[in-house]
Amino acid sequence: MEPPMAVSTMDSESARTPQPQAALTKGGHSLLHAGALSAMLGPQGKHYVCGSIAAFTNIVVTFPIQKVLFRQQLHGVLATEAVRQLQRDGLRNLYRGLLPPLLQKSTTVAIMFGLYEDFSRVLLDLADSSGVPELVTRSFAAALAGTAEAILTPFERVQTLLQDHRHHARFNNTAHTFRTLLTEYGVRECYRGLVPILLRNGPSNVLFFGLRGPIKEQLPEATSRAGHLVNDFVCGGVLGAALGIMFYPLNVVKSRAQSQVGGAFQPCGKVLLTVWRERGGSLAMLFRGAHLNYHRSLLSWGIINATYELLLKLI
Repeated sequence: MEPPMAVSTMDSESARTPQPQAALTKGGHSLLHAGALSAMLGPQGKHYVCGSIAAFTNIVVTFPIQKVLFRQQLHGVLATEAVRQLQRDGLRNLYRGLLPPLLQKSTTVAIMFGLYEDFSRVLLDLADSSGVPELVTRSFAAALAGTAEAILTPFERVQTLLQDHRHHARFNNTAHTFRTLLTEYGVRECYRGLVPILLRNGPSNVLFFGLRGPIKEQLPEATSRAGHLVNDFVCGGVLGAALGIMFYPLNVVKSRAQSQVGGAFQPCGKVLLTVWRERGGSLAMLFRGAHLNYHRSLLSWGIINATYELLLKLI
């Protein structure tokens, strides 16, 4: 990434400049009561709302794909075998474990976009007189937002247990899983897998917010709302897919760590080494499921980014 380009485009276009309401009207009437809604949410509150709705939309659409991917990460099986496992589990279990990612992702993406905007605003004000480059300030804001997301690790923890067929008989639903973990093991058990999540969230946020502007600038100029929607989908999808591949081993470590209930907490390096040995020291086996993850991330982050940017324009 060229540093000068990154400095000028660390933020997304829609977040950087207010969208003219005139472009969002048809026949003289606003598509939404944008002024009233914006006033109610506040200048920054809308970023949280738009992020949450975008994530909600994505999770409902892509959850079955995520379950196939999870089985590949956990067991190192082919996609066809993971699909057969889900078929054996039955249709009633296909959306088992939906509530935790729905709650977790809707909240974390809201935090991701909202806190990034809040931290950027505060840090840019502080950096105005210090001469700190905007790229550094916004990168720090993105890292802080990613770190804050990790507070919701318990939702990823419960999602892992509900998706793992080995725990189907032990955990009934989201509430029962939380209650069991808290009463039998304590709060600490809910945060198993926190370290790989922290190692993933901060750097991936920095790259996402730093690169989506430059990537969008390389796409054909959009002249309509549909064109902007397509560009935002492509921009978010390409970035999400690339970051998904880059941080895939950390997600493998997280899935393996969080599938354990009780017992000692293993360091990230030890978990990774265990998986590496179990899969015969094969890089291809370590990345088993990465192909599906690439396409899921392409779709997921395309949906999230396009929906987020569209909602920003509508509100």
